[in-house]
Amino acid sequence: MANKQIEMRKVKKIFKLYSAGVSKRRISSQLGISRNTVSKYIAFFQRYQLTSYEIEAMTQEELHTLFNSTEKPKSERLRTLESYFPYFDKELRKTGVTKELLWQEYHKKHPDGYQLTQFRYWYGQWTKEVSPVMHFTHKAGDKLFLDFTGKKLPIVDRHTGEIQELEVFVCVLGSSQYTYVEACESQKREDFIHCVENAFWFYKGVPEALVPDNLKAAVTKASRYEARVNDTFADFAEYYQTAVLPTRTYKPRDKAIVENAVRIIYTRVFAPLRNQTFYDKPSLNKAIAFLLEQHNKMPFRGREYSRYSLFMEIEKQALKPLPAKRYEVKSSANGTVHKNSHVYLSKDKHYYSVPYKHIGKRVRIIYCDSLVEIYHNQQRLAVHERDKKKYGYTTTKEHMPSYHRFVSEWSSEKFIAWAGHIGEACKAYIIKILDKKQHPEQSYKSCLGILHLAKKAGNERLDNACKRALGYEAYNYNMIERILANGWDKLDEDIEEHTDIPNHKNIRGGDYYK
Repeated sequence: MANKQIEMRKVKKIFKLYSAGVSKRRISSQLGISRNTVSKYIAFFQRYQLTSYEIEAMTQEELHTLFNSTEKPKSERLRTLESYFPYFDKELRKTGVTKELLWQEYHKKHPDGYQLTQFRYWYGQWTKEVSPVMHFTHKAGDKLFLDFTGKKLPIVDRHTGEIQELEVFVCVLGSSQYTYVEACESQKREDFIHCVENAFWFYKGVPEALVPDNLKAAVTKASRYEARVNDTFADFAEYYQTAVLPTRTYKPRDKAIVENAVRIIYTRVFAPLRNQTFYDKPSLNKAIAFLLEQHNKMPFRGREYSRYSLFMEIEKQALKPLPAKRYEVKSSANGTVHKNSHVYLSKDKHYYSVPYKHIGKRVRIIYCDSLVEIYHNQQRLAVHERDKKKYGYTTTKEHMPSYHRFVSEWSSEKFIAWAGHIGEACKAYIIKILDKKQHPEQSYKSCLGILHLAKKAGNERLDNACKRALGYEAYNYNMIERILANGWDKLDEDIEEHTDIPNHKNIRGGDYYK
């Protein structure tokens, strides 16, 4: 190191210029310092494997402390104590372990060693030296920090050449700093929840709490004291039995660990991919996963262990187990229970039954890919498997009064069979009504009305009426009723419908037009 330290501002400038490809000679000339000094500072940063992003994030005080801690000669007693620090660093991440407890272990082996106050001081100095940006020690399995990178990664449409910029999700476990990265379509609720869930399955466990930035997909209203969490994200967290602890506004230290991870990901993932072209999201995520594995298995600076080894050793077993199946994102809609004891879900154009005593009430419909739940005043009235058949009915018989149970049993097959007992023409006519593209309930009511006319007119007359209506190509209840009322079903169809024109002296002959 140079005999006299230069300003920390210049130290940052040295490495920034060097990382940008500026030669040492030019840096020396530009900053007005010797080439020897430039070389020594660059060698120092390289020895500690510091990236330009990490150096930029460090304060001048942190840089000053880092250099001072390396310049002073260390006593044998201090070197002995420091040899325990990597072990202490791991142990402090376990629940219930404190610095005082570790000092007691150390002091039993070295009675002439440092006292507790000095122990705390030197451990703090070592922590700053090996990890100048992050000073917190998080408990294993406690928190997962979530964020999106500011920069995006592109994919190119293979056929049109259109470029689509993808968001990049990053999350970090607080204790081991084991990192997960994924490219996704957007920062919207569904994409965000999908990424967080993929992280859970990547870690094969669930942390005690999630710490998102104040993203709209996670937080409805930000607050320094008690943020309002998005309902869907809160439901997702409840499903996985974890808490949501949004970072406080204007408190960057709350999310320092994930912001530091983002900076490192820029260097270890974004930079290696900058000259590659990807044509779809899966191939991009596959490349990210490969680089992410290298990043997680790279040893920490100043330590012999990596994020991956630390995760496997102390954090994996501290995570809560995963549920049997993944979470399904839920949506909601409002509706009114109709007089037929069903509520209409406009998303699918489908009807679901509700107990008949709730007819006329306004209800809340909560639905996901597999289920539809219907609520009134926070009370669940009904739950059905989701059916996306348009204008179909999903009915639980117990939900309906006796008359409606009869109506619920209507079906096309039932009406066709009924009409077949009356006559072939009647059966053909009923099929024509059912083939009309109208609401099923409307078709069923028309069929029911026509078939009930047999009680008044008899099967033969009704069949003849249907035969005549088929000739008119008019398919509705009113036409059959009119035919029967006017007796048109009794007319002989073989009678000639035209008559000869009578002779008349006023009728002009063909010669008139010549």
